[in-house]
Amino acid sequence: MVREISAGGVVVRRKDGEWWMAAIEPADAGSSAESTRSPTKAKTVLCLPKGLVDDGEKPLEAALREVREETGIVAENVAKLADIKYVYVRTWGDGARVFKIVSFYLLRYKSGKIDAIAPEMRVEVKRASWVRLAEAVQLLSYRGEKQMARKAVEYLEGHPDLRADPIREQEV
Repeated sequence: MVREISAGGVVVRRKDGEWWMAAIEPADAGSSAESTRSPTKAKTVLCLPKGLVDDGEKPLEAALREVREETGIVAENVAKLADIKYVYVRTWGDGARVFKIVSFYLLRYKSGKIDAIAPEMRVEVKRASWVRLAEAVQLLSYRGEKQMARKAVEYLEGHPDLRADPIREQEV
């Protein structure tokens, strides 16, 4: 069985007294590995930024890189949330069974403008946007990512000191 290691982030920021989270809409949700895992019946597939860990790269480094590439924003690490593990069958190429591990991190917004991504990334990401973290569990399309949003909420509720957001953004 093929093995894939990926990493991603739940990127949060505080605006107008609420937590917001960066989410992406894949350019072609039908071809993603996770599309084989029953998404909710949302019209738009919404997920967390994530991708494969490159050779020699640590999972946190990959998560920060993927967030930057897929959303246009720079973030910093707050805490590791958890690993999601699952098996899927590739619907492209060799049709192999793949055991996948995705390490997710709670990240905090530092700089950048959401959806300001390189043109070559548009083959992967149709759009990146801020959504209310309180609504993320309903909006995200995949079960494991919904769990990560829940874990982010729990972590933030347990760490009220994170509410003081020194970074102000013009628009969310």
